[in-house]
This record gives sequence, structure tokens and C-alpha cells, in this order.
Amino acid sequence: MSRSITVGLDGSRESLAAVDWAAEEARKRRLPLRLLNVWDLEPDVHTPLIGPDTRRHWAERIPRKAAERVRKDHPDLDVETTQRCGDPTETLCEAARESELLVLGSRGLGAFTGFMVGSVALSVVARSEQPVVLVRAETPPVPAAAPKPRTEPRRGRVVLGADIDHPCDELMEFAFAHAERHGTALHVLHDWHLPPLCSPESAAAVVALQGEVASAKEGALAEVLEQWQSKYPDVVVTQECRLGRPASDLLEAARGAGLVVVGRRNRRSRIGAHIGSVTHAVLHHCSAPVAVVPHD
Repeated sequence: MSRSITVGLDGSRESLAAVDWAAEEARKRRLPLRLLNVWDLEPDVHTPLIGPDTRRHWAERIPRKAAERVRKDHPDLDVETTQRCGDPTETLCEAARESELLVLGSRGLGAFTGFMVGSVALSVVARSEQPVVLVRAETPPVPAAAPKPRTEPRRGRVVLGADIDHPCDELMEFAFAHAERHGTALHVLHDWHLPPLCSPESAAAVVALQGEVASAKEGALAEVLEQWQSKYPDVVVTQECRLGRPASDLLEAARGAGLVVVGRRNRRSRIGAHIGSVTHAVLHHCSAPVAVVPHD
């Protein structure tokens, strides 16, 4: 079976934004695009008066209409529509295993609250064996009577959150390849912490140590990136090491980005698969598309 870019589609504004993002990615990768709608026969507590036949009709109509729009914008793209009946998380994880990349929509809650990632999307991200990209919808247009604000272009740089203490080839490969494919720059961010100091001279030691550790971290990050820059010589790379706040620093670096790349370690706790705190924060609060890359 040929690999594809798969989009989980439910007809929402967010999932349609995911379709647009995935269509461009499929075109760049020269891969087929699969539009997948998942539905089940269980009663919907939110729409109890809508029967299974009606839900099935919409399950078939939603991807068909989306495919018509994609084919109009990308006539050379191979587009397939699929409907599956079953548990959404299980079905999307299965689809991810068959795909090069899974793309889902992410719903926005507003500037102050952040962006909500639904339970299905979080479960898929936590369990998927393939990279998952979450895409939020564009902000609704301002009415004509109001002045139109200036906006940054959507095609910003790729931002990668890197852990140089445990370098991950999967993350590096994904970020560099995406930047090269789309002709964008790559910004690599690493946050670090000082070791605990408990002596009476701690304050003075911290001042002396901070500059030393910062220099060592910059050198270590440059060493990690060197082999990847050799593999992807056309990608313009900038690097940044910061002391202290991984989630907030990554969100700050992500402003105006075209894609943010973060990792998820393939490990399970007694309560099942989970997402790290930094990745979790980025998923909920980042306005740019976020790629979560699983790794060992």
C-alpha cells in the first residue's frame, strides 16, 4: 500500500483548515491525500434526534465536498475519500499507521484562554506511532466596516524544540526535511537548567557558572546541528539556548511560525500513554500548526 497524508475530517472549520494544510503538504511530498471521516452507530448525546442514517449521509457528504474543493485547488493531486465506522481514537490511530502523516484540526478558545485540543486529538497524539500535525482554523475575517489589521504571512519559519541531552534523530529529520521541502528557515531552541547549588557562596557561583554553562550548551547544540546542516545544506538554521522556561520560551519563539515541531517519547505509564508537559502546553496554546513526532 502506498503511503499517504491522512486528514481526520468532521466538517468543522478546524478540520477544513487541516485539509488545506495537508493538501499543500501532500503536494510538496508528492503523496496521495486521504480524507477520512469517522462515525459510529451509537446515539449522539449532543444531537439525539439525528438518527444513524442521517449521520451516515453527512459522514459521506463531508469528505466528498472537501475533496471537490481540494481537487479544484490542486488538480494534479491524488485525493481519496474514506468513511469508517468505529471508535474515533482507535480508527485514527489505525489510519496513522497506514500513513506518512496524520493531520487533525484544533479548536480555538480565544486569546486569553488558549486553544483547546479535544480529547480525541490528545488521545491520538499520545498513542500514534506516526507524526501527527494539529492545525487550527484562521481567525474569522474582520467585518468590512472595521479597519483590517495587518497580519504576518502564514509561511513562517519552522521552530524545533530540541533536547540536546537526548538528541532525537526523528525530530531533527522531520524538522529539517519540512524546512527544505517548503523553502523556509529553521530555528532550533533548547532550554537548559543550572545544577542545584547549596553552599553559602551559591549566589556568586551561579553568576560564574551561568555564562560557562550557556557557552557549553551553545557549543553542544551547534555540534548536534552540524551533521544535519551537512545533510540539508540549503536550510538556513539559527540556534538559541535559553535558561529555564521550555514551554513559554517555545511558545514565544513560535509566534509567526509556519510549523512548530515537538517530540513525544514512546513510553507508557500505568495509566496509559501520555504527552509530556511541554508538548501538552504547546498543543493547547500555540496558534501555529504543531507537529508531534513520536520517538524512542
